[in-house]
Amino acid sequence: MQVRLSILQRTPSSKELDDAIARSNEIQEALWQQTQAVAAKYPGLIPTGIFIQTLNEMINDQEKTLTAERNQVPAIALIALYVVATIAIAFTGYASGLKTRHSRMPVYITAMLVSSLILLIQDLDRPTTGFIKVSQQPMIDTATSIGAYDGH
Repeated sequence: MQVRLSILQRTPSSKELDDAIARSNEIQEALWQQTQAVAAKYPGLIPTGIFIQTLNEMINDQEKTLTAERNQVPAIALIALYVVATIAIAFTGYASGLKTRHSRMPVYITAMLVSSLILLIQDLDRPTTGFIKVSQQPMIDTATSIGAYDGH
């Protein structure tokens, strides 16, 4: 857990992230080997079965997290959003200029709304950076709890 927390509390380089994932995989593999040995020795033990199920869930959760982190909106899609927004705002400005009454406020409001929406999409696409961040407090609390338990 400390391996994951150390990476999640800042924006790591690609190498640091790869190293942390490798270390996490090593720990999971060691846990799996120990679990298999205990399960072979005590096949009917209920806590062993529960631990195996929990370990599988932990491994699956890591894979889901890594998949979500790696599957971001492609840059070409963001470029397309900016191009379409620019064209839409240009047409709005052109149409506004054709009117006899010249109020630029709708053009400015449209530009702000479209820009804000695109920036929101970009921010949501990168959960560890930006204004909207996924809280890691539950993992921090769990690590603290485990650390307190180990200390006794």
